Amino acid sequence: MKRLILATMLALPFAVSAATGTFSGVCSMKASKTTKKADLEKMATVKHEEAKKIALGAVNGGSIVKGGIETEDGCLVYSFHVKAPAGGKGQTEVFVDAGNGKVLGKEQEGAVRAAAEKPIDKTKELAGRAKEKLTGEPSTNQAVKK
Repeated sequence: MKRLILATMLALPFAVSAATGTFSGVCSMKASKTTKKADLEKMATVKHEEAKKIALGAVNGGSIVKGGIETEDGCLVYSFHVKAPAGGKGQTEVFVDAGNGKVLGKEQEGAVRAAAEKPIDKTKELAGRAKEKLTGEPSTNQAVKK
């Protein structure tokens, strides 16, 4: 019985997310996952710098660690990881609609998860740079430059 309850508790968030989609029906612009980053940027009516300001305002300050334009659940969004202001812990991932600038959602990430993502992010960044050198096309795997 304990195993059944534990399995249900672990599976429930995934089932709800898969059934509803994070942003399905609430975003103003749709895009395919296979669309190139340069094309996504052309489609967006909200520009990158404006989306960054919106993301920072959604978490009352802090600093952006990484982020950019992407497709999430079929929606065109800017996703930014915002580090908590001094004294705060972890990061908040903020999703900004690239069509109208509305905040579609926020996900709190603890310090442990953020630290675990650092090596993965670095690997993606290096792979993106290599891709850009070889193909001459922009990569979507770039971290935000400070």
